[in-house]
Amino acid sequence: MNSDTTTATDDFAARSFDLDGKTALVTGASRGIGKGIALALAARGANVAINCNTGGELAEKVRDEIRGMGRSAEYYAHNVADDAEVEKMRDEILGDFGQVDILVNNAGITRDKSFKKMTREMWDDVIDVDLTGVFLVTKQFIDSMAERRWGRVVNIASVIGEIGNFGQTNYAAAKGGLIAFSKSLAREYARKGVTVNTVAPGFIKTDMTDAVPEEGLKMVTSATPVGRLGLPSEVAAGVVFLASDAASYVTGHVLDINGGYAM
Repeated sequence: MNSDTTTATDDFAARSFDLDGKTALVTGASRGIGKGIALALAARGANVAINCNTGGELAEKVRDEIRGMGRSAEYYAHNVADDAEVEKMRDEILGDFGQVDILVNNAGITRDKSFKKMTREMWDDVIDVDLTGVFLVTKQFIDSMAERRWGRVVNIASVIGEIGNFGQTNYAAAKGGLIAFSKSLAREYARKGVTVNTVAPGFIKTDMTDAVPEEGLKMVTSATPVGRLGLPSEVAAGVVFLASDAASYVTGHVLDINGGYAM
């Protein structure tokens, strides 16, 4: 094989999704989508810092599963909506891992109610965690990524932030704001070696959807062209791509993973 052919083959070969030597922080990673993301990043070689609000047995299980893959892992029980707790978490993570290369802002809550019945407290709770929490955590890590000229920020939004939903004005506002936040941040850091992207899942099979009445789930699946709920692993696959070198020319993007629910 001549050198010209070898070069052409190399140029068009798919770039690696390997994350060996990288350290990822995943917020809200003790269960559901966050757990799936943490495990997927570890499976590709990353060491993982696991954030959860209360800690406990679920976070320990995720940590132990990642360690079973031969990766370093630890969990940190801190509220991402609290400035002081986020700063404490930063110090603990940097003390254990030295740096964070990949930040996945996944932590989120819902406080669903029709707008007429929604209280200020319900509004503030969701905005504080789902939007302000992303600001606070990102603030602690993104500049050090820029100093090293390599970093990945992946924010987990929702299809609801794109199309809205009855009884979720607070959640839709937070997730829609997160998409706008991500696009703006992507513009600021693009020339500093840091990409910022958003994943917008549709209806994914988690503890949250398990609590939805069967009739409601039937309506969702019938409105979804693929005819089923998504899996956390399917969301995680998109995050792995965006976190990898394969996505080095992707920034400010919203990756919809919703089975065609919204196009």
